[in-house]
Amino acid sequence: MNLVTFYGPMTFFHSVASWQLEAIDTDIRLSREIIDVSQADPAAIWQLLRTSPDGLTQQEANARLELIGPNLIARECRPSIAKELCGRIKNPLNVLLLSLAVLSYFLGEISTALMILVIVILAIFTAFVQEHRSNDAAAKLRAMVKTTASVKRKGGVIASELDQFHGFIEFPMEQLVPGDIVRLSAGDMIPADLRLLAARDLFVSQSALTGEAMPTEKSAARIDESADAFDLPNVCFMGGSVVSGYGDGVIVHTGSRTYFGQLADRIAGRRELTSFDKGVNHFTWLMIRFMMVMAPAVFLINGVSKHNWLEALLFAMAVAVGLTPEMLPMIVTVNLAKGAIAMSKKRVIVKRLNAIQNFGAMDVLCADKTGTLTQDRITLKRHLDIRGGDSERVLEYAYLNSHYQSGLKNLLDVAVLQHVELGKNLHLRHRYKIVDEIPFDFVRRRLSVALAREDAGADVEQFRLTRMFTRFFRRRPNEGGAHLLICKGAVEEVFAACKYYELDGRRGKLDSAHRAAALAETAKLNEDGFRVIAVAYREITALKPSYSIDDEIDLTLLG
Repeated sequence: MNLVTFYGPMTFFHSVASWQLEAIDTDIRLSREIIDVSQADPAAIWQLLRTSPDGLTQQEANARLELIGPNLIARECRPSIAKELCGRIKNPLNVLLLSLAVLSYFLGEISTALMILVIVILAIFTAFVQEHRSNDAAAKLRAMVKTTASVKRKGGVIASELDQFHGFIEFPMEQLVPGDIVRLSAGDMIPADLRLLAARDLFVSQSALTGEAMPTEKSAARIDESADAFDLPNVCFMGGSVVSGYGDGVIVHTGSRTYFGQLADRIAGRRELTSFDKGVNHFTWLMIRFMMVMAPAVFLINGVSKHNWLEALLFAMAVAVGLTPEMLPMIVTVNLAKGAIAMSKKRVIVKRLNAIQNFGAMDVLCADKTGTLTQDRITLKRHLDIRGGDSERVLEYAYLNSHYQSGLKNLLDVAVLQHVELGKNLHLRHRYKIVDEIPFDFVRRRLSVALAREDAGADVEQFRLTRMFTRFFRRRPNEGGAHLLICKGAVEEVFAACKYYELDGRRGKLDSAHRAAALAETAKLNEDGFRVIAVAYREITALKPSYSIDDEIDLTLLG
């Protein structure tokens, strides 16, 4: 039986005996195989990956799993109890004290040796108990999370299960192999690096890989030329998640062969010494240098002056022991353990006691502005007219657009909807009803909603509050029975559909000077770290039951 192996461009398969895995380069990069599969049509994909539209048989999957290994990314392995103890003993200060204890024992100073030994054992035991309990807690948390993926397998599956899931059944994610057909839907994690075979309204968040908070639209269409790694529209990468839509894909890479796996290999590599470890090492070697100078000097001076070399040796040994602060390891360990206990009361697990010092020594904590590592949230800060002044009208129209659109509400929409309590003030459900929607796409990069005002049924109090909120408007939207088309999207794309502008209640023709001023204001905001969107509208008197992209013309730019 032949199985998949990634050996070079378009040469994916060799016999079981010749299965090879490429070594990860110094620079993490997108594999050539992903590029080749993204450019192949479906018929060629089955040949390249030695699979079929019906997926792999269970026997084929088991054989590939045995050769490649589980679909797991590298992570720090939990050490055994013996390794944990050995790691604590290897502390240079402990090694120094144990050496002095052994030397004291052979020189007949048994009480001194026992005292040093007890102190070192207590320090090691205290640190071991604290770290072992933390590792246990972390292991239990990991065990609570069980991830699965919807996979299509040929044969060996109960018919009722196949019928229930339309050929897809839930498998543990670690059992996936190259060639498996998987199904993705909203909320799913991307289980491996895969090539999409079918997709509908599929939006994927890749923030774990790119730091970009906005989701990316994916499609199954083959590409003709190579693109940047995360710009491939028909490839999904492990580490991402499905925001909306659904799709089917065939797995190309699993485990450490994935892009995310290569990142994890580096992160889970050998730990660097903390500043605390470096400080302890520096102090230990300082003490050793002192003893290497003082002990021989004392031994020689006493031996020459008193001619009792045994007594001189014992006195030199006493000086060496006296120079070493035997209680220091115990004091340090107790203080670090106390810090770990204090952190645990705040529901923080400290796996390494030495990390406490690094954590407390921070002067500045930096976080990326996108919110990926903080709250994954965008906040609406300003709503401006084309001159850059605050405009409540821009805020109202942006809210109407975000509120009534039925498609994917991205982070920008959420930010608008959560801004103050605008919805309560407007009583939107009583004033407007949705007529139609022109959904967002990544060609136009804008979204429009058509609204009609509901005059009937609005009580006097609601109308009074609405007038209070909009008292500064020269005219209210949808007066005269017209439909209100509100467009919101990328600045350049909305500008392209605009013919007029509105400023301080006055409407004028949008010329090159106004466009330049608005673009300059946009560039200034972008430089300050803001994500800017434009809002425009159009009142349509020739009422229609539905609207299309052709109606996004002659818009009036608000801000």
